[in-house]
Amino acid sequence: MNLTLEALQILDIIDRKGSFAAAALALDRVPSALTYSVRKLEDDLDVLLFDRRGHRAKLTPAGQQLLTEGRHLLLAADDLEQRVKRTATGRETELRIVLNSVIAFKNMLPLIAAFDREASGTRLRFTPGVLAGAWEEIIAGHADLVIGATLDGPEIVRTSGRFQTRSLGLVEWVFAIAPGHPLAEAAEPLPPELVRQHRAVAVGDSSRNLPSMTIGLLSGQETLTVPTVAAKLAAQLAGLGCGHLPRNWAAPYLADGRLIEKQTQVGKPHDDFLVAWPKAEQGKSLKWFLAQLSQPAIQQMLLSGAG
Repeated sequence: MNLTLEALQILDIIDRKGSFAAAALALDRVPSALTYSVRKLEDDLDVLLFDRRGHRAKLTPAGQQLLTEGRHLLLAADDLEQRVKRTATGRETELRIVLNSVIAFKNMLPLIAAFDREASGTRLRFTPGVLAGAWEEIIAGHADLVIGATLDGPEIVRTSGRFQTRSLGLVEWVFAIAPGHPLAEAAEPLPPELVRQHRAVAVGDSSRNLPSMTIGLLSGQETLTVPTVAAKLAAQLAGLGCGHLPRNWAAPYLADGRLIEKQTQVGKPHDDFLVAWPKAEQGKSLKWFLAQLSQPAIQQMLLSGAG
């Protein structure tokens, strides 16, 4: 058989990273090894899988079909590996955790250290997820746990019965700007017509396939889209835009005057952030994290801001 799981994994990472060089770096291999593997597969199948005329590695229609179907095989193989591991030990080979950037990663470190003391043998893999992007990962089977999911998810989450959610805690939002921002001297509460005239800073939805979500933006408002809450905070500290920040993140800068809180006529409701996970086949490591995440002290630590 010419087609192997390793070959499909190589196609998948090249497509996700956009180039052979970036994929080789992610796989800790030299680019020439990936090029050889792809060319051998193309020779074996007698099809061209990549259009190499541009700078970005672009799949041909045949390559796209192979990868689309092949990803189902990769998911099935990963699921089989996980089930075999759980059957033998009750522990997952790997626990894939999507972390909303409203949770500073440093706040996860004590929890990771506590998990290490369990000596479970389960690898931890963290990936970022924002808005619909966090749900997309768990729906697609790419995640075992989402920490910091927002809203109640797409319809498939609400109606399929495949997933469970639990509150992680409320996040209070504050509309904040740098002292030199044009809105600093404006009378409060700020009307939406005035706020709309100034660029907002927003954390972008990380979804690739589900419809993206936006929260707290006004229709027609110019937007600077950034990847994380930390980047949003930095942009607003630099006076590059306005918007709502988690109060725990903004608090030190409000205290020393590097940010100013402004009241608005249209506020942003407090968000109840969630923990989400698939119902089926929970291994011991997932159960351990769920137990920890149910503790109020852990919830408070995770949502305490950047520190």
